[in-house]
Amino acid sequence: MSKKYTSAARDWLNTLVWAGVIAIIFRSFLLEPFNIPSGSMIPTLQVGDHIFVTKWSYGYSRYSFPFGSWRLWNGRFLATEPKRGDVIVFRKPNDNLDYVKRLIGLPGETIQMIAGRLYINGQMVERENPRPYIIANLPKTLRAAGYQSVDRQTGEIMVIKGNRIYMDNKPVQFNYTIEYKSDYVCAQNPVNCRVIPATEWTEILPGGGRHSIVELGDDAYGDNTQLFNVPAGHYFMMGDDRDWSADSRSPDVGMVPRDNLMGRAWFIWYSHNYYAPLLAVWTWPNKIRWDRLGLGVK
Repeated sequence: MSKKYTSAARDWLNTLVWAGVIAIIFRSFLLEPFNIPSGSMIPTLQVGDHIFVTKWSYGYSRYSFPFGSWRLWNGRFLATEPKRGDVIVFRKPNDNLDYVKRLIGLPGETIQMIAGRLYINGQMVERENPRPYIIANLPKTLRAAGYQSVDRQTGEIMVIKGNRIYMDNKPVQFNYTIEYKSDYVCAQNPVNCRVIPATEWTEILPGGGRHSIVELGDDAYGDNTQLFNVPAGHYFMMGDDRDWSADSRSPDVGMVPRDNLMGRAWFIWYSHNYYAPLLAVWTWPNKIRWDRLGLGVK
């Protein structure tokens, strides 16, 4: 009997080891899941989105693998150059944090923000089609009860309930982001639990790539910067939520070295509007953003 138990334990251990090896190989060379913890990439990515990242997109560096911060080697193999406009997950320079931003500036280029407008190599980047956008961060108790406000000028009544926003009892025709936070978090820091009106623009990068950005205004932090020169082997990254993004405009992030690129964001495989354990299946109908599942990241 003792030999049978020993053999069963050995088989079970071998299964676990091989499962771990296969998982490491899969996430190192093929796909790795990431969750979005902040709103810096609104409207493209929202807090609570879970994405898959393609690890083969730009080749492999030490950051492609577990324990990459141990400086086992430098450089990339099977390397290909990223394209302007790609949404990229990278290791923050001089840190162990993983960031996701959009590639704006290539090596040898100059980047600057002036009065809220992006300039690449001295040319102002076009943006068009301004439309309303709402960023709603609310206490979780309001998810079922609903949030209501009245526009003092127009008298329009806005209601936020669940994953939807209504204006005068009709679904709004513009885009928005809704996130529910714990009542404790909102009580401790009310400024982070409010409804923020913003403007969504379509930005047109050199080469014709189009994507949406969100601006609160053109005079916020990061809307007027120095002239940045992107050095060789580095990239200039920016968040799509231009006024709430720690990116290459900040000295805390700066230029991102080529070796720090981990992969390209591919699609959203899961999304929720408030945190609850994934195994708490009774919360799924309320918290899951069903309309975001399977969306490609562009």
